[in-house]
This record gives sequence, C-alpha cells and structure tokens, in this order.
Amino acid sequence: MSRHHPGVSNGYPRDDGGLDFAPHSFHPRTSPATRRRRKLMKLGIIIAATVLFGLFVWPGNLSLPSIFSFGLVGSTTEILMDTVRYYDLSNVQGTARGWEREERILLCVPLRDAEPHLPMMFSHLRNLTYPHHLMDLAFLVSDSKDRTLELLVEMLEDLQAHEDPKQPYGEISIIEKDFGQKVNQDVESRHGFAAQASRRKLMAQARNWLLSATLRPYHSWVYWRDVDVETAPFTIVEDLMRHNKDVIVPNVWRPLPDWLGGEQPYDLNSWQESETALALADSLDEDAVIVEGYAEYATWRPHLAYLRDPYGDPDMEMEIDGVGGVSILAKARVFRSGVHFPAFSFEKHAETEGFGKMAKRMQFSVIGLPHYTIWHLYEPSVDDIKHMEEMEQERLAKEAEEQEKAEKEKKIKEQFGDTNGQWEKDKSELQNIAKQASADQKSDSKKNSKPRDEDETSADSQKQTSPKSKKGSAENGAKAADKKKKGNAAKEEP
Repeated sequence: MSRHHPGVSNGYPRDDGGLDFAPHSFHPRTSPATRRRRKLMKLGIIIAATVLFGLFVWPGNLSLPSIFSFGLVGSTTEILMDTVRYYDLSNVQGTARGWEREERILLCVPLRDAEPHLPMMFSHLRNLTYPHHLMDLAFLVSDSKDRTLELLVEMLEDLQAHEDPKQPYGEISIIEKDFGQKVNQDVESRHGFAAQASRRKLMAQARNWLLSATLRPYHSWVYWRDVDVETAPFTIVEDLMRHNKDVIVPNVWRPLPDWLGGEQPYDLNSWQESETALALADSLDEDAVIVEGYAEYATWRPHLAYLRDPYGDPDMEMEIDGVGGVSILAKARVFRSGVHFPAFSFEKHAETEGFGKMAKRMQFSVIGLPHYTIWHLYEPSVDDIKHMEEMEQERLAKEAEEQEKAEKEKKIKEQFGDTNGQWEKDKSELQNIAKQASADQKSDSKKNSKPRDEDETSADSQKQTSPKSKKGSAENGAKAADKKKKGNAAKEEP
C-alpha cells in the first residue's frame, strides 16, 4: 500500500528543464500517479490487443464478454481498484515506540520572515534520530518579506540530495498562504500585549491551513516545531513519544546574557488552570482572549516553565490545560477527531492555548514535562538593546582610556629608558650618597674629638708638672740659702 497521496502535478517547467512547484512538493521517489499511469497504459495495450485478437483472429463467434469469462484480463472492479486507496485508521493510532512500528510523523513548521533561522533549523533536521524516511515535512510560508521561500527550497534540495541515504526525508510540502499579518517580527511587536489577541488568531488560521493541507491518512503523529529553537535533544521525538500521550510538550527556556541572569523561562503558554483565571474568564466579553505572562491578566496559574528543576527527572509528567506552541507532539487522531487551533475565542483562549483547552474538553490527555527542557533563541528587547549599547559605549571608553595610558607609558619608556632600571640606579646612587654622608659625618666627628683630647692632655700635663716645678724651686731656694750662710761664715773667720 502506498504511503504517499496521489502526486501533485501542478508544477510548470522552468527554463533550465527543471520543475518549479506551486505549492512546492518534493518526492524522494516517482509519484504514485506516474506509476499508475504507466501501469494503466500497459494494461490498456494488453486489453486492446486482446480485443482485436478476439474480434479478427479468434475462430468462431467470440464476443467481448466471453474474453473476460476466459479470465484473460481481470474484472472491471479490479481495474478500477488501482485508483482507490484503502486505509485502516486503526493502524495509525500512535504508540509509545512508533519508530519500531514504522509509524509516520508529519512535522509542521510555520514560517514568516525566517531566513536568518533556517540554517539553524536544518542543522536540527539533519541531527534528528527518528528515521527520516518515516517523517514528512510540511512548511507554511506566509506574509514574508525576506528570502524565506527561496532559501527554504535551496536547503531542502541539498537535504534531499544528501549522499547519506539516512538523511533525506519522506514527502515534503511547501504551502504558500498570506493571512494579512501586520504585526512586525521584532520581539517588542510580537510579544506586546496589544497585538496578542489578533496575532494569535491569525497564527491559529495558519496552523489549521498547514495541517489540513498536509495531514495524510497514514500519519500517526503530528509534531509542531518553531523555527527559532536553538537547542534541543536530537532524540526529542522519541523522548516525547515514549510517554504515549495524546498531546505532550517539553519545558521551554531561553538563555540570557550574564548581566540579565543567564537564563529565563520562555514559553508561559503551558499551564494548569486556576480558580482565579476561571473567574477572570467569566468576567470578560465572549470574544476576549486571555494571554499569559502579562500584568493585564493576573491568572495565578501554575506555569510549566516555573516548575523546572535542572536536576529533576526529565520523564516526570504534569497535567496541563494550556499548551505552548514551540514544540508539540500530538497523535494524529486528536486532529482527526476535530481538535484544532481555534482562530476565535474558545473558553477565552485562542491558538495553542485554545488547542489545549479543546483537547482536554474532548477527553484527550494533555501533558507537560517540567524537567525536560529545550532552549529558544534569545531575542533582545528594546531595553536589552539599549542597555547593551550603553555597555558597548562603556567598553569602548575603557579601551580608549587603557590605550591612552599605554601610550603614555610607552612615551615615558622612550624618554627615560627602562623605568625599573632607572629606579634601581637611582636607588643605588641614593644609597651611596647616604653611605658617603654617613662616612663624612663620622670623619667630622673624629676630627672634632681629637683637639679636645689634646687640650685635655696638655692640661693634665700642666697639672702634673706644676707641683714638680714648685718643689724644684723650693729646693733651689734652700740650696741658695745654705750657700749664702756658708759664705757669711767664711767671712767671719779671718
């Protein structure tokens, strides 16, 4: 039984002999319609030859009905069965190990001005571990002003022509449809509160168009994936499928610069319902759409994103009511049962959150994995950009200051040589001067102390000689007196 629908043949030839597609549809092998036409042509030739043989060559009165009675060709019913496809939908309910049962997945990607993100997305596609030949890709290009479509076609052609036989995917469809989306793609416009209701209703239309145009009877699963997912496990399809839930989503965070905290919860559309939110919904108009993460609607709901534990069990499940659209794996029977993305206010919600509400209303299981995290691309806000510009100006000013300082030091080195060597030299000279001054001081002190010693020595000698001189003079006086007495005595004797 063919897994592909009857071939789309609305292409037109290009000048180079190739084939342009509208909508673009890539087939990894010859389309079933072409094979049927060839088979019917062969069968028609055989029938025509048999009829001519029976009418003109076969003996007797052999009529056309008798030819069929002989069993030369099959019945009319058997001939027509080649244009009929029979599908047993009980075989495409979706199981926990679909890759072993060869269950086909439809991977849906809505695109709008996505040219910068396509290379990143295709790197993820190449790395997915679910068998590529069991996955059909569907893209919706809408309201784009850049080269999203052209680049998408180029990258798909490269992917399908990859030398590794495990790389090409199954059927690939590109749908072009504009919905008049006026909201700009910058982060401020897309996430501004005023634009949320109308923007999400148009996004719901886009998802429904893409799904209704590409979902086939042989698909067991539908995987929705945003183009701007930055980091996700290569095994994400199998990881989500193993839980065997009707609708299941991972936790979605985004990285931030260090000055903003490093990381942050991103997708706040996956949540559990709260009594406060139900009371709020009852107070709003019937066309109102509640959106999460805005002060205007304080719902006090438990968000899947805020329950993340980096070290928690990634297989831990949490029942949720609202669903975020970054990465959704759902069984195809959910959509076949009538669940869709409401482009109107369904229980005061729209798009993916309304999809979760509707699935719960129809008794399908809706599950989130709080500790299984994928990472969305960081998109700076206007305030972030302004702050980054200020930081960049501060960085440039600091670099200019450091450069000016370095130039001054360079000039000083050029004028005075090595400052360290000069300092050592000056230090040595100062030490020598200090030593010389100390030596001179000691020499002067010695010189000053020597005359004083001499004076003291002479004074002492004078003190020592003066008694001797007095004694000598006394002795000389006594001798003179004795001599005088002797002289007088001699004169008296005659």
